[in-house]
Amino acid sequence: MQDPVEEFELLAVSPEDELDLGRAALAIARADHPQMEPDSWLTKMDEFAYGVDDLDSLRRRMFDELGFDGERDDYYEPDSSFLDRAIERRRSIPITLSVLMIEVGRRAGIKLDGIGMPGHFLVRSPLTGDYIDPFFNGELLNEQGVEDRFRQVTGIAAAVKFVPGMRPVSTKQEILARMLNNLKAIYKARRDGVSLEWVMRMRLALPTVPRDEVTDLGEALAMQGLVREGAAEVMAVADENPELELQLEAAARALRSSLN
Repeated sequence: MQDPVEEFELLAVSPEDELDLGRAALAIARADHPQMEPDSWLTKMDEFAYGVDDLDSLRRRMFDELGFDGERDDYYEPDSSFLDRAIERRRSIPITLSVLMIEVGRRAGIKLDGIGMPGHFLVRSPLTGDYIDPFFNGELLNEQGVEDRFRQVTGIAAAVKFVPGMRPVSTKQEILARMLNNLKAIYKARRDGVSLEWVMRMRLALPTVPRDEVTDLGEALAMQGLVREGAAEVMAVADENPELELQLEAAARALRSSLN
């Protein structure tokens, strides 16, 4: 079976209408647990979509019949970010549940958009204009409900205006980047250099991710005692991006200084 990072790198640069979001999300999961068989979980999503023919029946299937809901106890555990674990446990975080709903909907011929709010993630039907919150048992929301949910989950008061740009439609690349960003934060906090390395190699495969994030890849390698290798990765990106040269040279020097 192909290395999950290599598989993700190939998927990540696909055109938007060709990018297989479900398979890419499963490649992320397989980097953590390589024994996972992606095809079995893709088949599960096919089964979930059987007999679904509109948004209402999709919501019934996922949230009433299958019982998907938000993971509130282990929100910051890596497993809560992995699509196969979401399918298995019927619990996950907002973006992973949203990816699942988008993919099941796609198999049923129902187009759904990912909505990347600050601090939360929803899906929206471009046909009906309805927003759905998979983390809260598939609740339907109108535009006022979206703002209310934003304030509920972030604690941000009404003094901060909620503008349309705070509920943007996310591309598939942006969705994958956000999934990986969640894992990046978890693994950096845990000082898990091995896991942070594969996360960063995947993030840097996405054209939407800033190139200066290579410093996080350098840090991941340094955590594993591979300081020179980390500095070399940083400098390779500096050579390809002259506008970042001074910033990345400083980062590489900082990494190498830990050897002194």
